[in-house]
This record gives sequence, structure tokens and C-alpha cells, in this order.
Amino acid sequence: MQHGHDTHAEHAHHEHAHDGHTHGMGKVSWRMAAQATLHCLTGCAIGEILGMVIGTALGWGNVQTMILAITLAFFFGYALTLRGILKAGVDFRTAFRVALAADTLSIAVMELIDNGVIALWPGAMDAHPADPMFWYILAIALAAAFVITVPVNKWMIGRGKGHAVVHQYHH
Repeated sequence: MQHGHDTHAEHAHHEHAHDGHTHGMGKVSWRMAAQATLHCLTGCAIGEILGMVIGTALGWGNVQTMILAITLAFFFGYALTLRGILKAGVDFRTAFRVALAADTLSIAVMELIDNGVIALWPGAMDAHPADPMFWYILAIALAAAFVITVPVNKWMIGRGKGHAVVHQYHH
């Protein structure tokens, strides 16, 4: 697979081999890892916010709301990856397996950090979407999750795992 003639702007910044090897070969840039993490963060944030808003609107307790938010974070994280792979013409079953392999560790680390910050921050679990505290703690939690997950994604991509696998389908 030739990457040298890739016209997608989103891939122009990636440092990778141009000789047909996967991204698991050679040096992985921090920028590439940050891009993969930002992709993951987008799905996680959509799911987290939607889950918290739904749980709050339904009057659910903290545990039920957090379970819904985490479930939706995984759902939207996988869905964003699936969308890109399916767009490349890959069948659903293969795309689903690639998404699971690519995103599970990244989403899990992100959710652990994000929800850990929220659970440990005094008063955060009782903050509602109408409360400014809800939003600034969520922003801090997602930022912490991003910073801690970037090295995880860099490590995975460097070994031909994670978004290195997804990237082969983006052409």
C-alpha cells in the first residue's frame, strides 16, 4: 500500500514508512499519537456528555448515570472508527473487529482517567449539566484523560496496533 501520494489533509502530518509497511514499522510521531487520541476523545466526550445529560434528566443515581456515560463513550468511540472504515468499503464484520482492536485499550484508559477524576473530585459526582462545576471538571477530566492516553496510543501505534491498523483503511 503506497502512502506517498495520500491526498487526505488529515494524514499529511503523519510520519510513517512509505514502502508499503504498516505504521507499526519505524518511528511514530507524538503528533500522530495525539491525532489518534483526539479521535478517541471525541467519541468519549460525546458519549460521556450524552450519558450524563440522559442520566440526570431521568433522575438516575450517580452509578447508573456513570455506567450509561461509559457505555455511550465506548459506543461513540467505536462508531467514529467504524464510520471511517466502512467508508473505505470494508464489510461491517471486519470493520467492527478492526474498531474493537484499535480502540478498546485507548477508550478504556481514557474512561478510567476521566471517570477517576470525576469520581475523586469533591462534589463532582453531584454536579449537574446546569452547574458550571459540571463543565469545568469534565473539561479537566477529559484533558487529563487525553494527556495520559497519548503515550498509550503512541506505544500501540509503534507496535502496529491501535490506530495503526485503522489507518490502512483510510485510503
